[in-house]
Amino acid sequence: MKTKIISALKIILPLGFGVFLIWLFYDALCEDQKKDLFSAFGKANYWWVSLALVFSFLSHVSRAVRWKYLLEPMGFKSGFWNRYHALMIGYLVNFVFPRAGEASRAGVLSKTEKVPFQKGFGTILAERAVDLGMLGIVVLIGLAMQFDKFDLFKSKISSFGAAEEGCGNSLIFEILGKVVFYGIVLGFIAVVALIIAKKSFRVKILEFLKGLWEGIISIFRTKNKVQFIGHTFFIWGMYVLMFAVCFFCLDSTAHLGLDAMLAGFIAGTFGIILVQGGIGVYPALVGLIVTTYLAPDQPGIVPDALALGWIIWTSQTVMMIVLGLISLALNGKNVKFEKDEQAESDPK
Repeated sequence: MKTKIISALKIILPLGFGVFLIWLFYDALCEDQKKDLFSAFGKANYWWVSLALVFSFLSHVSRAVRWKYLLEPMGFKSGFWNRYHALMIGYLVNFVFPRAGEASRAGVLSKTEKVPFQKGFGTILAERAVDLGMLGIVVLIGLAMQFDKFDLFKSKISSFGAAEEGCGNSLIFEILGKVVFYGIVLGFIAVVALIIAKKSFRVKILEFLKGLWEGIISIFRTKNKVQFIGHTFFIWGMYVLMFAVCFFCLDSTAHLGLDAMLAGFIAGTFGIILVQGGIGVYPALVGLIVTTYLAPDQPGIVPDALALGWIIWTSQTVMMIVLGLISLALNGKNVKFEKDEQAESDPK
């Protein structure tokens, strides 16, 4: 009976958490934003949206595969599903606690594959450095394709100010962000105090930093450099394709070219970086940039451009939450399954 209750809670609690997340994001929107959201849904061709979700999912699969190339130089043989579930759970955590997803991703893998947290986290930092470089390449290509529109982009973005503030439960996100920030600050102070006071703790910190560094430099030690680079370009290709095909879901944006798609992609990416989950800001920034192609002389944002931003953001956000919840529910079971599989293949 107790086992059944625990199993049920493993499903009910993640599901409840997901419903809470969806409500939190929805309630954080202004009334006008909610109207734009439902209007966008009514206009969309969902075949293109579904194709975008496929591309997005493939990028996550590729990232989970790529991760093993950083873990192997340190002697860790990890299962694909454990890496995938850790990745998706990390994305889910990021929706609530800014930048906490990377740490939770390393923490999940440390439990399922016994990869020391500091080493796993080091590989994630290495990934982030590579992703930053890829974003830089995309930005340079985007600017090169439309350098003549740079001043127009600048004026459009500068006009985007505090219009998104004061909506719904945006205060909750602000409070959560401050809790995480001050928690990190207090944690740092506590660590410094312990380093000064206890020699044994200093030894542990040095071991942690050594493991972290080992994870970071694993990118240079991997024997599968070609595969790692190939997956990196594939991941970012899927990101761009995921964004670009959504332009075809609205008749008014279907005729726009690659230059508009890249510019919108870059704006949306920075929206996610600036605000947790891109809530409110992602659709607005995408709408602002797409408006420069649909109606460059018109002030504000064209409704269809804003609708496109909402379609992309909402579909991707819901998908990430659903996949993260599935991984959260299956992660423990998957560990048991892989251990049983290993025991069968390696009998004593």
